[in-house]
Amino acid sequence: MTLSGKRILLIISGGIAAYKSLDLIRRLRERGATVTPVMTKAAQEFVTPLAVGALSATHVFLDLFSRTDEQDVGHIRLARGHDLIVVAPATADLMAKRANGLADDLASAILLATDRPVLMAPAMNPAMWSNPATQRNLRTLTADGVRFIGPMAGEMAEAGEQGIGRMAEPLDIVASAQALLDDTPRPLAGKRAIVTSGPTHEPIDPVRYIANRSSGRQGHAIAAALAALGADVTLVSGPVSIPDPAGVKVIHVERAAEMLEAVLGALPADLAVMVAAVADWRVAAESARKIKKKPGDKAPTLAMTENPDILKTVGHHAARPKLIIGFAAETHDILANARTKLDAKGADFIVANDVSPETGIMGGTRNSVKIVSRDGIDEWPEMDKEAVAARLAAFAAERLAP
Repeated sequence: MTLSGKRILLIISGGIAAYKSLDLIRRLRERGATVTPVMTKAAQEFVTPLAVGALSATHVFLDLFSRTDEQDVGHIRLARGHDLIVVAPATADLMAKRANGLADDLASAILLATDRPVLMAPAMNPAMWSNPATQRNLRTLTADGVRFIGPMAGEMAEAGEQGIGRMAEPLDIVASAQALLDDTPRPLAGKRAIVTSGPTHEPIDPVRYIANRSSGRQGHAIAAALAALGADVTLVSGPVSIPDPAGVKVIHVERAAEMLEAVLGALPADLAVMVAAVADWRVAAESARKIKKKPGDKAPTLAMTENPDILKTVGHHAARPKLIIGFAAETHDILANARTKLDAKGADFIVANDVSPETGIMGGTRNSVKIVSRDGIDEWPEMDKEAVAARLAAFAAERLAP
């Protein structure tokens, strides 16, 4: 969705992450939103009102006691006159003020007076984030209905500091804002979904592993599309280089056995979409040290053993989801292999696609799929993976409807 016509009040509080608010303004406006900025006194130490005003193309509100802005009780007008309030960055100080009902500056007064949804993107030192006081405030704010995006793990601005405390990236904040403002029907509200995505890596030694070429783009897009329809989604992802989708619980794994454990731990669920390209085999005995090549030696023989079949396990589980959709990535006999998989795995539908190298599907941005069921085959036209995901999510919602 776009944000066309949406009015967003952006509160920028003090912290080095305030520089990201400049990009956030640009990202919101390019999607059609009107952005009204409010800056705390501390925020002005990191970015200037001139820069914020230039990017937002509007007046920047700074002072609770401004003679011009407060002639008509401006903080109340700001608190009530927008569709969404975004706080980015949200400092520990501002979170504490809102959690405890303090209102001694413009930003905190707006947050206390508003009846609109509030989205906070915390940013602070990891020690501040993990402090019991901040965690108490987080629980209070969550109970009050405030939504959160982040913080993320990573390097801090302070030398040698790392951990959880980085502000979410602007595009992730935009995605969360879109989700909060999206008033389209949510036919999967109240439904639990499990999605697997990406490859698995099966170690041979500490350096080498067996894997598939999956990028995770299709599985991640499906998880996002299901969440957009209201589902409570758990995404179990193998090693990928793409970001986690917003609004989805993500469990990162490496091996097939770990993926199976995470999937079973997410049961019960109403829906399972098994997209991951799980390695069928692993070495029977992983070497604890790198296998060295020596002159004159023959190539080592690797004894292989079969990995657990995640789709089949879920398809025949006592807590089997009501609807199971599996994927079949094939290079030949596409439909025949998909039909065989449908019966053997206990799935309701198999999404079959041709991943021969010339198609560019494995690792690419587009896909061409056939939906195989016991009633027949539905062939979809080629489209980008996000479009496939949206159509498959709608397909699942129809079949889970009462």
